[in-house]
Amino acid sequence: MSASDIPAQTAPSASATSNVSQSRRHGKRFLNSRVLTQPGLLQNLRIAWRFLTKDTAHTIPGGSIPVRELSQSELLQAPDNTLYRLGHSTLLMKIGGGFWLTDPVFSERASPFSWLGPQRFHQPPISLQDLPQLRGVILSHDHYDHLDHATILQLKDKTAFFLTPTGVGQRLIRWGVAPSQVREHAWWDSSDIDSIRFVATPAQHFSGRSVHDRDQTLWASWSIISPELRIFFSGDSGYFSGFKEIGDKLGPFDLSLIETGAYDPMWPDIHMQPEQSLQAHLDLRARTMLPIHNGTFDLAMHHWYEPFERITQLAARQGVRLSTPQMGEAVDIAEPQQGRRWWLFPSTRGSNRRSFWCHACHE
Repeated sequence: MSASDIPAQTAPSASATSNVSQSRRHGKRFLNSRVLTQPGLLQNLRIAWRFLTKDTAHTIPGGSIPVRELSQSELLQAPDNTLYRLGHSTLLMKIGGGFWLTDPVFSERASPFSWLGPQRFHQPPISLQDLPQLRGVILSHDHYDHLDHATILQLKDKTAFFLTPTGVGQRLIRWGVAPSQVREHAWWDSSDIDSIRFVATPAQHFSGRSVHDRDQTLWASWSIISPELRIFFSGDSGYFSGFKEIGDKLGPFDLSLIETGAYDPMWPDIHMQPEQSLQAHLDLRARTMLPIHNGTFDLAMHHWYEPFERITQLAARQGVRLSTPQMGEAVDIAEPQQGRRWWLFPSTRGSNRRSFWCHACHE
């Protein structure tokens, strides 16, 4: 299947993009807008050793995370412009009368193996079988904690569209998704579906599912623009000037879904510290921030609940509206509730379960 078999998207106009923010590639590899620090062999060995020897007493919850179970009937009856966190970066949105799912991962591990790799802290609030028909799936990139082969296979017959960055759609087609369902996008390309515009916007990250295919597919954030609301979904990204550019061109946003987790000083370019996540939200000119990429998998050295604590304190100091719903809790996108500090429940604070997996290495 060639790229010509995938429907072409709306091309960006000359005034819509800058030379800096357009997606570019060198040979087979896609490039970021600036050259990132590349860890050498010694640095990768240090990272791997830290993961192997780290104390997991607080990187994994010691008990059950509170999850609000969902039913298909409840979702069908929910009002338009409702959002649910299902885990990590998986969010279910009811917009324009249809359901849209971001970066769906429903498997027990975010890994190529069923017996090794980051294991879920909690089960999804709803099973794949109970999900209603989906208008579309929105994918940010092809890493295992964002693109799950088993989940895609179960979703392909109940999903009308798969919106992906360049190259990721080809992978889906190889997995059995019909080409007519797939829409690939370079940065600033867009698709208009049911009066909603989906714009693939820049991100600073990388891609690959093995040691042989690094950066051979594109990574992206997404700006979702309906007649009523504007939503930003970060996918994975380090902090960069692209957030301000997106905010200037497509903002202000009603809600920013910003990665806040799996950060570490050893990989500063590909994930944001909470201070940077908050700045990204401000750059986007968004009204409310909902932190994602946390609370489901052990992908870094920090305590599993640290991202919530840090971003809550930062937002309070700067007067930023923050929403921290528990998994499965309904959120009104137009007026998100603050949410409880559900991660403080005593039974969830620490665990002795060991889980060796290097987020920066396996990606």
